[in-house]
Amino acid sequence: MTAAGLTASGAVVCRFRFLPLFVISAFRYFRSSSSPPFVSPAVCRYYHPVTRLFNYFLRGLVVVVPLALTVYVCIVIFRTIDSWLGLPIRGVGFAITLLLITLVGFMASSLITRSLIAALDRLFDRLPFVRLLYSSAKDMLNAFVGEKRRFDKPVLVSLSADGAVKAIAFLTSESMSSLGVAGHVTVYMPQSYGFAGHMVVVPVERVQRIDADAAAVMAYIISGGVTQVVSRNTPR
Repeated sequence: MTAAGLTASGAVVCRFRFLPLFVISAFRYFRSSSSPPFVSPAVCRYYHPVTRLFNYFLRGLVVVVPLALTVYVCIVIFRTIDSWLGLPIRGVGFAITLLLITLVGFMASSLITRSLIAALDRLFDRLPFVRLLYSSAKDMLNAFVGEKRRFDKPVLVSLSADGAVKAIAFLTSESMSSLGVAGHVTVYMPQSYGFAGHMVVVPVERVQRIDADAAAVMAYIISGGVTQVVSRNTPR
């Protein structure tokens, strides 16, 4: 091999030899808020441009990913609802579906329609499998958006006897006397970064109300504590 080839290959080997040091230094830089750690002079001319580009890439992810995810979910919901009626014009099925749901809600506010809905509830309660499906779906919707909301009372639940360990939950039932458990309440503990959770029966003295918006508390739990929760009494 010629001298020029040896020089070029040596430069490549030297550059890749410093690659692990550069990766470790870049990782430490992003984990700390202080000045960048010491980097060998041999990689200084590669360190700052790549770090700056990687920082721009991370900032772009923070902006693009939530926006793209929101747009994607909205498009999927729009296309799903729009396809229910099977109309050839896009968007017409979505608009008609919303109008029909709104009309049903308006009719359900009258006394005559309420009696019909009550009769329908009694009919479904007599069917074994249909009763489970219908009552579960209805109770879940009523808990979030109906007249009998259950996730509007955020609380702190003491998990230990001394109260040192606490969990954020929502008070769903203020009395368990109907099941023979006096002095206890039912709370629901959502999981972070998911839609599951746990229903727990705890003594009433271990529950402390949180003076904050329920939607903000739910977002705080789902995000794993990343978002902020402001008390209603805190001046903004």
